Amino acid sequence: MKILVIHGPNINLLGTREPETYGALTMEEINNKLKNLASKHNIEIDFYQSNIEGEIVDRIQKASKESCDGLIINPAAYTHTSVAIRDALAATKITTVEVHISNIYKREEFRHKSLTAPVVLGQISGFGAKSYELALLSFIQ
Repeated sequence: MKILVIHGPNINLLGTREPETYGALTMEEINNKLKNLASKHNIEIDFYQSNIEGEIVDRIQKASKESCDGLIINPAAYTHTSVAIRDALAATKITTVEVHISNIYKREEFRHKSLTAPVVLGQISGFGAKSYELALLSFIQ
């Protein structure tokens, strides 16, 4: 099984960005935890981060050509604004789990609407960095 993890804008700042909201772990530390979990289950895992919407769309499209079995995506701020990312997820039909470190429904009103949630298998929100691990575990039968 091959899983791609896509981190959206500002995820590269984890560890220093609003630790009271996003925790103290860096993106690299989250990736390392996922690598360890994936290896225990014979899952090939790759990671991608971009702050640029079009690059994320391109990577989603590329994943479908690479026979990727699943995506874990934290669209971050693009969750609430990007029809392009939503459409790329819908078009590729790759099984996708949307993750958020914080509980987006306990935050500002504008964060309560996810444009991507209707086209993914499920959404995991509010469990800190564990949200990513829970998403990966969802692919294990």
